[in-house]
Amino acid sequence: MNNLLRSRGYVVHTFSSAEEFLESSHLNDTSCVIADVQMSAMSGLELLAKMRTRGHAAPFIFITAFPDEGIRARALKAGAICFLAKPFAAPSLIKCLDTAFGHEGGVGACDGETAKS
Repeated sequence: MNNLLRSRGYVVHTFSSAEEFLESSHLNDTSCVIADVQMSAMSGLELLAKMRTRGHAAPFIFITAFPDEGIRARALKAGAICFLAKPFAAPSLIKCLDTAFGHEGGVGACDGETAKS
């Protein structure tokens, strides 16, 4: 995924945990977060909530190997713009990024996997 994003001109920073990201120098200049729903110490949903509590409004794209409609609904309600089940095709992720950056008309452009406006 990193190579795909870099090939499209995105600057990519990866972190071993949500906590590492929250403590990083890149937190304040992050323009989009791609996070797994299930992480070791802090879930992706908890990361989203912490960022919003701290005033960070970066768009969130969630990926998961264990798609669950209830978690998907919670993620979208919490403000995620996309929820992708692994494995996903590269164009699906690119479409989510286009939505995140306003290239596809905003929320609602990720294969029906986003919150509806």
